[in-house]
Amino acid sequence: MTEAGGSADRNGAAHARYAPGTPCWVSLMVHGVTATQEFYSELFGWEFQPGPQQLGPYVRALLDGREVAGIGQLPPDRHLPIAWTPYLASDDVDVSAETARLCGGTIGVGPLDAAEAGRLAIGSDPSGAVFGIWQASAHLGTGLTGVPGTPVWNELVTFETETIAKFYETVFGYEEEPRVSADEDRVVLRVGGRPVAGIRGVGHALPRERGPHWMTYFQVADADAALARVTELGGQVLGAVRSSPFGRMAQVSDPEGARFSLLQPPDGEPA
Repeated sequence: MTEAGGSADRNGAAHARYAPGTPCWVSLMVHGVTATQEFYSELFGWEFQPGPQQLGPYVRALLDGREVAGIGQLPPDRHLPIAWTPYLASDDVDVSAETARLCGGTIGVGPLDAAEAGRLAIGSDPSGAVFGIWQASAHLGTGLTGVPGTPVWNELVTFETETIAKFYETVFGYEEEPRVSADEDRVVLRVGGRPVAGIRGVGHALPRERGPHWMTYFQVADADAALARVTELGGQVLGAVRSSPFGRMAQVSDPEGARFSLLQPPDGEPA
């Protein structure tokens, strides 16, 4: 679970421009922006400042003075899920959006300019999973990774990987590393030889009420303590902590129902 780009320092990795296809930002659209800010501020230590308002009220979350995520007001006329949405870097969002359409995807928002920050589009892949496309200008994307409170991984949970992986590879130029076994259908998407995102096929185990969706993982220092804090703040724990080669992880939701995962890396290792 590693991302491309940036140089490391004692506060984590500070990122330069992200290579095309790399998840470079995560954003959440909700009904109550103020209450949602309070939840994530208490959980991750985020502070907030205003961001571009093209899609309505929007704030950027800061950790140690660097931007790590966005939270916006859900427009009443746009039927978007209350979910964390990854934005994938592009050198030309118009070309990426058109390629997505030609490959069976749908573009629901944009492409449009976000003031001087950059240019964006929001769409869905052929299975219906929502994702964003970001062409950076002044705003390069997530400014800090590798420390608690920052996004560390994004994984698409869908029915099967073969068809949908071809969509993302065509649109964003990923290299594919299949990991298919008798009990796992998983693909790792790589940019420049480095893993940047995953696709996991779960077949009929996919929750009917959710459908295919992207899942964002946020790094925490202590998974158990973070789960307890989620509950205290009005969120919900959706599953017990489980161990993996990448660390201890669990899925939770915030008070508005947006689901995300918490990941505690192995001791002494960045995620």
